[in-house]
Amino acid sequence: MADFEFSDAEREAAARRAQAEVASRPAPESVRYDRASGRIIVEFENGSAFMVPARSLQDLEDASDDDLAAVELLGAYGLHWEKLDVDFTIPGLMAGIFGTARYMQQKGGRSRSPAKTAAARENGKKGGRPPKVSDQTR
Repeated sequence: MADFEFSDAEREAAARRAQAEVASRPAPESVRYDRASGRIIVEFENGSAFMVPARSLQDLEDASDDDLAAVELLGAYGLHWEKLDVDFTIPGLMAGIFGTARYMQQKGGRSRSPAKTAAARENGKKGGRPPKVSDQTR
């Protein structure tokens, strides 16, 4: 494997690009767990907010309300649960990444179970999935 060496100028340019990227996004101001809705709520300095169902996140499915409420901001864009040893990035959550690829496949509805395969074959014999109501009115 080749070793790469970067000049001081290249390192400084990369650091400036990283700072510009961080500066171009609204920074998170606070994070909290809302017990009533079961959601983690991140509020940003520009007044916007992002919510995600806490128990949809890998390793938080069985966490207690008290454990979920112990969420804290970590760095510029991280969420951290110290007791649970769980971390997520806010950009990752906003992109719908709630865990590892394997976890997402299991939770994301993309299963290829025998029952799902059989149902798809039966639908195919009948001409496929019926059109949506909106498609029928065209």
